[in-house]
Amino acid sequence: QVQVVESGGDLVQPGGSLRLSCAVFGSSGTITSMSWFRQAPGKEREFVARIDSRGSADYEDSVKGRFTISGDGAKNTAYLQMNNLKPEDTGVYYCYAVELVPAINTYTYWGQGTQVTVAA
Repeated sequence: QVQVVESGGDLVQPGGSLRLSCAVFGSSGTITSMSWFRQAPGKEREFVARIDSRGSADYEDSVKGRFTISGDGAKNTAYLQMNNLKPEDTGVYYCYAVELVPAINTYTYWGQGTQVTVAA
């Protein structure tokens, strides 16, 4: 059974930094991409950043230049370094993983989320 586990959320002041981690356990295939989404209170879940197995990364416009996603393929782990945090970055951050099991199927998994709060 595949599990996606996030960690690193915290309360931080505006302008501060946090590093989120996401690890995928129990995969029998290949993790082809890992992404971060976030959901603020009363809002829809939105895309933040994505990295694929080749190391190619994409970002939502509002986090470009402030957030950096990285990955360790050998450990099925992804990180989100968040700098210059703003109150509007507040929300629950979710990790999303895509697993390819050759000749069988592609599967997707969500983590349980980690809370990030940016406030003075």
